Amino acid sequence: MRLPIARPRPDVERFRRFVTGADRGGRPPLIEYLVDRQLMRPIVSEGLGRTWVDAEPGDPASQTAYLDNFIAFWRGLGYDFVRLEIGLPFPRHRLAAPDSAPGSDADRSWANQHEGVIASWADFETYAWPRLQDFDFGPFEYVNRHLPERMGLIVSHGGGVYEHLSDLFSYEGLCLALHDQPDLVAAAADRLGELMLGFYRTLLDLDGVFALFPGDDMGFRTSTLISPADLRRLTLPWHTRFAALAHEHGRLYFLHSCGNLAAILPDLLDTVGIDGKHSFEDAILPAEQFHADYGHRVAALGGVDVDILARGTEADVRARTRALIDACAPAGRFAIGSGNSIPSYIPVPNYLAMLEEALRDA
Repeated sequence: MRLPIARPRPDVERFRRFVTGADRGGRPPLIEYLVDRQLMRPIVSEGLGRTWVDAEPGDPASQTAYLDNFIAFWRGLGYDFVRLEIGLPFPRHRLAAPDSAPGSDADRSWANQHEGVIASWADFETYAWPRLQDFDFGPFEYVNRHLPERMGLIVSHGGGVYEHLSDLFSYEGLCLALHDQPDLVAAAADRLGELMLGFYRTLLDLDGVFALFPGDDMGFRTSTLISPADLRRLTLPWHTRFAALAHEHGRLYFLHSCGNLAAILPDLLDTVGIDGKHSFEDAILPAEQFHADYGHRVAALGGVDVDILARGTEADVRARTRALIDACAPAGRFAIGSGNSIPSYIPVPNYLAMLEEALRDA
């Protein structure tokens, strides 16, 4: 397997300058939200020549080996950072099925949209809320200590306030509770937000961290998942606090949020104060259009549509990647990568084709 770059030269400060508009033109930096282990594993073993090790609970040696490979992956593919997210353990109802991606030995899980774990104040009071003092920040600390020279660390809590709120109530239950028990929903949102705020306070003590990059999917193809007014009341104030905390510590605040967010985009720019917007789907808002409209204020992060990455040819992927670079890189405030993430069903050659095209001038 041939990797897209032979001698990586990470430079997190250049990344920072480019996405904030201080630098412009030339090769844009790479960005990615998540890469599934189904792609990471063959790239680490066949491309980097390392032995893949799955992290096993209760086995520090396997966990260390996994993190070493994780760091090597991000560096070896030309990124200027390592992005790591782990979430607090919120008990919830999940559904699962075998992953249908070729060669996968894992399950894919998703939220139960019909039955949540909180439907009443009694459920709220007896729910096993996690405690920050019980959480193991060791993986974040390990990666921070072992960052390669000139690389930075991007961190996130796994899942945002809206996503966990929807999981706790279920989507159906949340919609009903917003009408019948709005005070209960607000209490749950505040408990989630306070826990995540404490989580980020701890992470921002790590000297290698240069950005918070949470994901909180608040939309779908045509609208937000709940009303913009409810998002402004329940979710966005917490993103405002997270962004303010990052900025107080001299760090950037990026947001990954899927769907049509047109109704709350002014809030994200003017009130929350995001430094970069991630998650773009061509059928909703192509990244180059977002960049043309808002690139003077905020970075457009990624943009290569997952549909092209999943179903297109390598030539299709290269063409779309080059079109985005040509449209956005000259003005800065841009980084190139997928429009969402790299899930298990994206062919490895297509993922590498995107990176190779993006790194062509490196």
